[in-house]
Amino acid sequence: MTALATDMREAAPAAEVRRSLGSRIAEKLNGGLVRVFLVLVGLFWLVPTIGLLISSLRSPDDMSASGWWTVFTKPSQLTFDSYRKLLENGDITHSLLNTVLITVPATVLVVVIGSLAGYAFAWMEFPGRDWWFLGVVSLLVVPVQVALIPIAELFGRIGLFGTIFGVVLFHTGFGLPFAVFLLRNFFAEIPRELLEAARLDGAGELRLFARVVMPLGGPAIASLGIFQFLWVWNDMLVALVFTKSGTQPITVALQTQVRQFGNNIDVLAPGAFISMVIPLAVFFAFQRQFVSGVMAGAVK
Repeated sequence: MTALATDMREAAPAAEVRRSLGSRIAEKLNGGLVRVFLVLVGLFWLVPTIGLLISSLRSPDDMSASGWWTVFTKPSQLTFDSYRKLLENGDITHSLLNTVLITVPATVLVVVIGSLAGYAFAWMEFPGRDWWFLGVVSLLVVPVQVALIPIAELFGRIGLFGTIFGVVLFHTGFGLPFAVFLLRNFFAEIPRELLEAARLDGAGELRLFARVVMPLGGPAIASLGIFQFLWVWNDMLVALVFTKSGTQPITVALQTQVRQFGNNIDVLAPGAFISMVIPLAVFFAFQRQFVSGVMAGAVK
């Protein structure tokens, strides 16, 4: 016993030294070193975007002659002529409008219908509620590629193929299972006592949903809206199948320009940057709500 006690006393200072060394390292990592590392990672992540922006501000001759980084030594290369030509390109501007007409309704419909369905599955009693919810969740495993041809044939028979409304319906249908699953789980965490108190004050289901559930579910709804907006805006597969020349979004319009890359490089670069910067602007505009929704889901 004496020998064991002696060994423990000798090991204690070494362990204390190791802990103090680890504490010092942790303090350094929690300071400026981590911040510098995160800034470098962020700048590295932004390099393609910065390169695309600079390329969109250079002439086709300059882009063919040298890389975009040469602008830092020759800033005279910068010009807005490419954006002027982009605005004069009717196909690109019309496709950008089509993208807005597809993305905004598809996002709003998914958020509204998903919120109503999520509240119903979370707090309303009706026959087969759990089985219906299980059926909705099971749709999450259905790949988009499997449904492209059957739904294209269906839309062709009812006159929706090649229309913006048909693309909106497709995105809405495939966005709803995830929306219902996400919002139902979030709404289910709302305290029952809060809802019961609102019912005692005479609030009906619709008023309860609008005045209590929606404000509390704001972060989750904002997160869903951002996800849906990004998915639909950046989609190309569905747009290639379901759109025609007059209803193509910006992703398909840019892809058609690639076929004539040598003649349209001055249109591709600014068009691609605009297609990229709008989703980024939406994300940063709702960044606080997005982070709040993610953190709330993590805590719960």
